[in-house]
Amino acid sequence: MDHAPPISVIMPLLNEEQHLGEAVEAILDQRYPGELELVLAIGRGHDDTLGVARELARRDHRIIVVENPSGRTPDALNLAVGAANHEIIVRVDGHGFLSPGYIERAVTVLEETGAANVGGVMYAEGSTSFEKAVAIAMRSSLGVGGARFHTGGHAGPADTVYLGVFRRSWLTTVGGYDARFSRAQDWELNYRIRQAGGTVWFDPELRVRYRPRPTFRRLARQYRDYGRWRRVVAREHQGSINARYLAAPTALVANVVGLVGGFVWAPLWIVPGTYATAITVGGLVIGRRDGLAVAARVPAVLATMHGSWGWGFLTSRPGQLLPETDEG
Repeated sequence: MDHAPPISVIMPLLNEEQHLGEAVEAILDQRYPGELELVLAIGRGHDDTLGVARELARRDHRIIVVENPSGRTPDALNLAVGAANHEIIVRVDGHGFLSPGYIERAVTVLEETGAANVGGVMYAEGSTSFEKAVAIAMRSSLGVGGARFHTGGHAGPADTVYLGVFRRSWLTTVGGYDARFSRAQDWELNYRIRQAGGTVWFDPELRVRYRPRPTFRRLARQYRDYGRWRRVVAREHQGSINARYLAAPTALVANVVGLVGGFVWAPLWIVPGTYATAITVGGLVIGRRDGLAVAARVPAVLATMHGSWGWGFLTSRPGQLLPETDEG
């Protein structure tokens, strides 16, 4: 870069003691040519994330630590932005690891396009057989539809991106993250930016490694919350939903009706049977390169993601804005 503007990296954290050092190292090792500071916003959890963060800050003057009493992600993000000193804000989290050169490229694209926010791909990678199966599902249109920030695609304007590199002026213009949204706060913020005339720009070369949830229970909770909060956003912003978001709840209703109704009229069993066949065959195909132990888990992972997202969407109550934390 001919000119590298100073940047502030912000990271909301809750119960990330185990991986915090690695996540911070991935940021500080970016070798960004301009001035860089890292703001860690720590929620009150059940481990010593705060103590680890303070020790990291003692060792490196570029690290700023702020406490987040609520433990909720939108509050942490707003507190971190408030503590940041620079115009360009790079949003990361404790589950992701930036690829080499991520920040420099993102800032370059931000300046070249004039966008309000630039982001890229949430590239899921696992270590256990289960996590690898989840990662495969998360990178596939069979698991998450056609969202470019999951599956990749061409560069250009997008509805939303993973994480993001923002101009602070745009965050100020739209009022920052809406503290009411425990989940889906990134999508909701990007929606308001687009409604205000800003551009959200997707760049497939910006890749962030993401650690999937390690168990079926935690995966189900994650996708239930995704579905629940996506419907909350849809209620808050009329017209912001499309057919892709209705696929999971529609499939869940159809499968339940087919399964129960089949005891009255047997041909209805074709519906859940077709779905089960599709995700079994599709899951085995997309997981085949990672071995049988991984591929065999992919169909159940797909069913968990679809069913949990659909259940969350269908059971989201009108006006529901839950004061939950983002652990798990």
